[in-house]
Amino acid sequence: MTVSDVLKALNTSWDGLTDEEAARRLQEFGLNEIKREEKRSAIVMFLRQFKSVLIGLLLAATALSLFLGEVLDAIVILAIVFACAVLGFVEEYRSERALELLKEMAAPTATVIRSGTEKEIPARELVPGDVVVLRIGDKVPADLRLIEAVNLRTNEAPLTGESVPVDKHVDPLPEDTPLPERSNMAFSGTSVVYGRGKGVVVATGMNTELGKIAAMVQEVEEEATPLEKRMAQVGKWLGALCLAVCIGVSLLGILQGYDVIEMVMWGISLAVAAVPEALPAVVTGALAIGMREMAKRNAIVRRLAAVETLGSTQVICSDKTGTMTKGEMTVRRIYHSGRMIEVTGVGYEPRGKFYLLGSREEIRPLEDRGLELMLRAAALCNDASLVCSGGRYAIRGDTTEGALLVVAAKAGLSLEELREAYPRIGEVPFTSERKRMSTVHLTPDGKVHVYMKGAPEVVLRFCDFIWDGNGPREIRDEDRATILKVDEEMAGQALRNLAIAFKELDSLPEECDERLEEGGFVFLGIMGMIDPPREEVKHAIELCRSAGVRPIMITGDHKQTAMAVARELGMDADKALTGVELDQLSDEELKGLVDEVDIYARTSPSHKVRILEALKSRGYVVAMTGDGVNDAPALKKADIGVAMGITGTDVAKEAADMVLADDNFATIVAAVEEGRRIVDNIKKYIAYLMRCNIAEILVMVVLFLMNLSLKLPPLTPAQILWVNLTTDGLPALALGVDPAEPDVMRRPPRDPRESLFSLDMKLYLMLMPVIITASLTFVFLCFLPMGEVVARSVFFLAMICIELACALNSRSLTKPIWAVGAFKNRFLWISVAICLAMSIPLFYVPLLAEAFNLAPVGLDGWLWALGLSASIFVSVELVKWAWYRAKKK
Repeated sequence: MTVSDVLKALNTSWDGLTDEEAARRLQEFGLNEIKREEKRSAIVMFLRQFKSVLIGLLLAATALSLFLGEVLDAIVILAIVFACAVLGFVEEYRSERALELLKEMAAPTATVIRSGTEKEIPARELVPGDVVVLRIGDKVPADLRLIEAVNLRTNEAPLTGESVPVDKHVDPLPEDTPLPERSNMAFSGTSVVYGRGKGVVVATGMNTELGKIAAMVQEVEEEATPLEKRMAQVGKWLGALCLAVCIGVSLLGILQGYDVIEMVMWGISLAVAAVPEALPAVVTGALAIGMREMAKRNAIVRRLAAVETLGSTQVICSDKTGTMTKGEMTVRRIYHSGRMIEVTGVGYEPRGKFYLLGSREEIRPLEDRGLELMLRAAALCNDASLVCSGGRYAIRGDTTEGALLVVAAKAGLSLEELREAYPRIGEVPFTSERKRMSTVHLTPDGKVHVYMKGAPEVVLRFCDFIWDGNGPREIRDEDRATILKVDEEMAGQALRNLAIAFKELDSLPEECDERLEEGGFVFLGIMGMIDPPREEVKHAIELCRSAGVRPIMITGDHKQTAMAVARELGMDADKALTGVELDQLSDEELKGLVDEVDIYARTSPSHKVRILEALKSRGYVVAMTGDGVNDAPALKKADIGVAMGITGTDVAKEAADMVLADDNFATIVAAVEEGRRIVDNIKKYIAYLMRCNIAEILVMVVLFLMNLSLKLPPLTPAQILWVNLTTDGLPALALGVDPAEPDVMRRPPRDPRESLFSLDMKLYLMLMPVIITASLTFVFLCFLPMGEVVARSVFFLAMICIELACALNSRSLTKPIWAVGAFKNRFLWISVAICLAMSIPLFYVPLLAEAFNLAPVGLDGWLWALGLSASIFVSVELVKWAWYRAKKK
């Protein structure tokens, strides 16, 4: 629509609404603020933590332990359950902050025109039809259709990912214009960085683009992580096992003539022994230690399970601006006097060198009169400023102008001294129509210089001369053709180009207007700039690929720019899709393309969510990195959201599972490694726990079936709980902190659909319990002639020793212990020694021996117990060694 059509459609005028009409519309449209879904109460949030199958199983175990009179065991289990619930509650409560921060992004006040008078009102009271005044530094308070734009530029990076401030105008645009290209609009949550303007409010509150993002964040349902799904699977499996054990063993005992009540209690105690009380603690402990290790590497994890999810990540969808790139415009090429000069250094830090492109010949700009003049003109025809705070450089003002300041500083020019020596006495400001800016300066020797910068094809029109070698000469047609060709080639490399020119005046101008620019300029050259890739990201992408992780770039920037950056990073840049092209694809068509496309450009927040959904529907575990408000819905939708800590908005951080404190894409690689280590350790623990617990149950059943007419079962309830406490306790926790295996980053990601019970684990769970059962049955029968109490004592000691040996075997399920470093996990060796030392008094302290129905074990009993455990340990390591060698061949 034209401006007049817009005003007519909204029933308003240049004088704005009357206060009465504004009040009426406020009643009709509501407050201009982000609405929240109804908050869940803290109690409901806390109770939701108990819906896990494993937690339910542990609560049942607590009740059974109390029934058996094992109060201490019940208290320990309950403490574990409560700690896990509190942790989950705290994390969930924090995630509710995301929308609060979206509300805070809205401008607190707005300058409006009502009844022809300019006034300041709370931004929440804006209504459609209000005329808002915009000035430099203002935060846009609602979505506005611009009706006046004087050199107006806004920073839309938080909303669209566009790294360069956007020039605004008031002309009509096609109806299907993508969000990043709606240059006659100013959007809520963005800010004015240059010029001034007016706009009429067309959307407020949840109807703004910012509000639509808030709605998408609210709509996203959080899914269970791969770890949570696997733990639920293990919990159900163990629940069924416990029930079967309780009923089966009790019936067997009753059939053999044991007391009914005693057998029911014994069956219950065996079922409790099968429940892994330490499992949530080991999982939580492993994740918490992983969090601490990752924090040391600048990755701050907000959700525990997110650490593990990173280990399963198959695709990383990353925003370009500020994540793969610095988010800081940088001059990379200078065309001057027929030479192409390369400038090193990244971002706003004024460090870098100048080289002749294609050679290592260094150029010293201050020794080249023409190049020094060009850099001086770029720095003076400039309204930005370069500031340093805490060792970090930043630009105040337009980032494109900031890039010109930085390249001048790299050459060794002092910006403060320049502005003092060459005071500005006039200017003809930049406008989107003129596409150029000119400033007038007095030189130290009293001359008057005019410096111009702008689009190369525009600046060239005002140039009658060109700097060639040591000075200016008349410009020829072939010079103009060469310059335009160079400009086109640089633009093809996704560089944003600005031409620089100057002229000398005979005297001070009477007025500074466009007449100053009427010919006589000397063309100095072209500066090409880009938001450059981070230096460490290329290596990080290579590491991701070696680990089987696919990087994808999703950006709001132009397709050509995205492809240029992708090529520089070593990504596959053959195929890219734009937001407009995405809109033309159905969900099914997009699903068919996501395996082929690694670059998506000119995307909106809804496009990012669609891409994620398409990837997830293909079965991928997807991580999404980002820093802007526009990333929040996708960060929440992804299996794991990774926000930038320095440049990231608070909204993005709160919606994410993990925050990178150094904004370093490479930190994600360390997080992937940590996640894989944790999954491996949880798997080791479950394999260790299950094979020992299955062996405990199996040996009891075998001895029952042998009908030995024993006065008491082979193990009493107290003995079963002691074995459970020692073997499921410290050694299991020590396995949770096991160092990573050497090949952890040289194998593909774990399939999220793959069960924790993989082939190697199933082999362990089938073979090891049989071997342990055979060994323990043999020991019991050997010592039975010496008396039931002696046989039970040696049997009990052998079980403890064998299970502790199994803990050492569990350092790796596929590699011998020396291949992963036999003594790398000192905690495991210490925990094994402590558990064995804790068990010795049970046999030799009369009070404890009586409570546990044990007798002192002689030398022959110790030799049998230690010998069997050592032989099982060595046998398992030799089998793993043979397997390991066969796989390496």
